[in-house]
Amino acid sequence: MLLNFREYGERRGEPLLILHGLFGSLDNWHTIARRLSEERWTVTVDLRNHGASPHSSQLSYPLLAADVVELIERLAAERVALLGHSMGGKTAMELALSHPARIERLIVVDIAPKRYPPHYEDLRDAMLSVDAAAIGSRREAEEALARRIPDQALRLFLLKNLKRGEGGRFRWQLDLPSISANFDRIWAAIDGDRSFAGPALFVRGKRSDYILDADLPAIQRLFPGARLSTIEDAGHWVQADQPDALVDAAASFLRQDLTRDGETTHPFR
Repeated sequence: MLLNFREYGERRGEPLLILHGLFGSLDNWHTIARRLSEERWTVTVDLRNHGASPHSSQLSYPLLAADVVELIERLAAERVALLGHSMGGKTAMELALSHPARIERLIVVDIAPKRYPPHYEDLRDAMLSVDAAAIGSRREAEEALARRIPDQALRLFLLKNLKRGEGGRFRWQLDLPSISANFDRIWAAIDGDRSFAGPALFVRGKRSDYILDADLPAIQRLFPGARLSTIEDAGHWVQADQPDALVDAAASFLRQDLTRDGETTHPFR
């Protein structure tokens, strides 16, 4: 699948690919990508059924990872660094485990490889309840969502998916029916008899419960070179709650020489 993407910085060296989470798009990462492009060539990506990328009735982590591999080949990159948040983090983990030679280093933001109980049905159902074509303005769309979603920040995040199509009518840019049909697969575990021994940084929000201390052994089994960074005063959307701290953590990790005497050394802490 030919994914939509946006580039920042000069095409040199190994790029950093940024993968958004569920209901997101590459637009959510514009400011952070622009700042990280000071470290290296940076590429933000719309995953399938999201943003301006193509739609498909099929949605799984092996398929999401395969799409990104195709993009890596289109970029003519031998290896890449990956940064993924939530669903994008699981996609990044799947890609690192299935194509370890293509991944130079890995940053996973606030997600563990385990299976999660399905949630966010309320957000999905709220969007499905809005007939975008019948909406006359963004204010009207926000008022419709407000009946189900009291959090304004969440409403504005979701409304970034509302675009004007032909004839000026609104439409949901993401493929809500396909996402809904595959909703259970989004919470699937990333597992199996595989491991990625390269440099990996797992970032969690201090106020989030997505990466618990109990999850660390499973992370270390799959990613024996992993480090852990906990960002204060951040929930699951670390990039929105503490963007400066996330940029600092990612930039520091990207610029580190993580080898010594030919051996990768990463204390998991």
